Amino acid sequence: MTQEQCARLYETCYMRVFSYVMTLSGDRSLAEELTQETFYRAFTRQREFRGESDEVTWLCAIAKNLFADEKRRANRRGEIPEDLPDQAKSVAKTVEDQDSSFRIHMALHQLEEPHREVFELRVFGELSFKEIGVIFGKTENWARVTYHRARIRLQERMDDR
Repeated sequence: MTQEQCARLYETCYMRVFSYVMTLSGDRSLAEELTQETFYRAFTRQREFRGESDEVTWLCAIAKNLFADEKRRANRRGEIPEDLPDQAKSVAKTVEDQDSSFRIHMALHQLEEPHREVFELRVFGELSFKEIGVIFGKTENWARVTYHRARIRLQERMDDR
């Protein structure tokens, strides 16, 4: 990959990868750091890209692995976050009623995996079903079904409150 191709890839994919990592971490500085490391790894290990998926999907898979590595390191060190992620601001902007916002967060937090992550990738990360399927090593149809099941479960939990 030439320097020009690397620059083009960075410019076209940075925000999507950053949004994905932000969805995973909820921490802006960590998301920025992991996004930069994602592109560094992609540029230095470009021979590993087999072209079986879209470049954004490949970058998000790298980012997901880096995030998992970071979580494992933090757990081994016994770190406790100094402050909680401030994701509520973005949701509160779209939801006028703060009580509704809290209920949405509670219901989303209680969703089991992989439903919660698929829902967040689709809604907050704005990834396609195909990209989500590739990240999980599953089919596009699996991602679509999992997302719709997550929506139904989220709605059911909202109705119960």
